[in-house]
Amino acid sequence: MILEVIATTAADAKLAEQGGADRLELITGILEGGLTPSYGLIEQVVQAVSIPVNVMIRPHSQSFCYDGADVRTMISDVKAAKQLGAAGIVIGALNKAGQIDRNTLEALLAEADGLDVTFHRAFDEAVDQLESLQLLRGYPQIRRILTSGGKKSALDAIDRLKQLVDLTRDTHLTIMAGSGLKVDTITPFLQQTGVTEVHFGTGVRVDQQALKPVDPGRVSALIEAMRQEKGEA
Repeated sequence: MILEVIATTAADAKLAEQGGADRLELITGILEGGLTPSYGLIEQVVQAVSIPVNVMIRPHSQSFCYDGADVRTMISDVKAAKQLGAAGIVIGALNKAGQIDRNTLEALLAEADGLDVTFHRAFDEAVDQLESLQLLRGYPQIRRILTSGGKKSALDAIDRLKQLVDLTRDTHLTIMAGSGLKVDTITPFLQQTGVTEVHFGTGVRVDQQALKPVDPGRVSALIEAMRQEKGEA
């Protein structure tokens, strides 16, 4: 079981690691679904923790459709994240028809050699998730898909997430569930879906508020619940 925690500051990163998180997704603009953090923040967080730091590569929150200038910006950001020591990147792009934008995806992957790659929740806005999944299976560099199963909360997409897990079994892809997950409901969720990676933001923050710091106690409680489900306790 892998727990990825959203960090928006160096302090968040340290608190998440203190609580036992396995990996960080580093972003800014948490209320906008996550945007590319500054180079300075990437450098500070990479130096502050020993767990992997995956950096969001998303230049704006207007949509998941990107023009030429956006793509050039993202390519520069991928290069910078790699140079600054990030373990991975979090990317995704759609065309105006709601399909995965292969040209943009391939341009980003060309700069991502050696990085851990997550395809983010642009997947949840694709017109056909199963078709999108088949396409992503053709890119070995992409290690996981972050998804809520197309719903606002992953808790409302149990059947779809189980289906996605089944379809990625014995492939290079892993389904990482995120959005709306709670510490006190994680055990039945894991049992019902079979997911092995989960992504937490507000659910492990003080008072479960997006703009408050990570609560290491909540992170630890979540890790314990996940271990019990896996029979590791």
